[in-house]
Amino acid sequence: QVQLVESGGDLVQPGGSLRLSCAASGFSLAGYAIGWFRQAPGKEREGVSCVSSNGYSIHYLDSVKGRFTISRDNAKNTVYLQMNSLKPEDTAVYYCAAQFGSWALRNCAVTATVYDYWGQGTQVTVSS
Repeated sequence: QVQLVESGGDLVQPGGSLRLSCAASGFSLAGYAIGWFRQAPGKEREGVSCVSSNGYSIHYLDSVKGRFTISRDNAKNTVYLQMNSLKPEDTAVYYCAAQFGSWALRNCAVTATVYDYWGQGTQVTVSS
């Protein structure tokens, strides 16, 4: 059974840092493009970052550029989202998603419709 599990969400003060993890079970993440998305209360889900299967294609939402870093460790079957200089507007449930295929080898997208598999999400709250 293909399963993605996010972890690392927490309550953090503005300016703080968190590292989110997206772990796969039942399959190898190595052949998948991975996206991170978030959804705040009353707002639509938005793409935050993504990384291709080969790790060479990476994209970020403009508002997180320079603060968030996506990385993958295929040996640990995990993708990470390092989030620094967190702001209250980063508060949301964060989801990871996976897409397999030849496109995913060299490409990724911060568009939700691209992805077939989704995790259940982890809550990130940035507040003083």
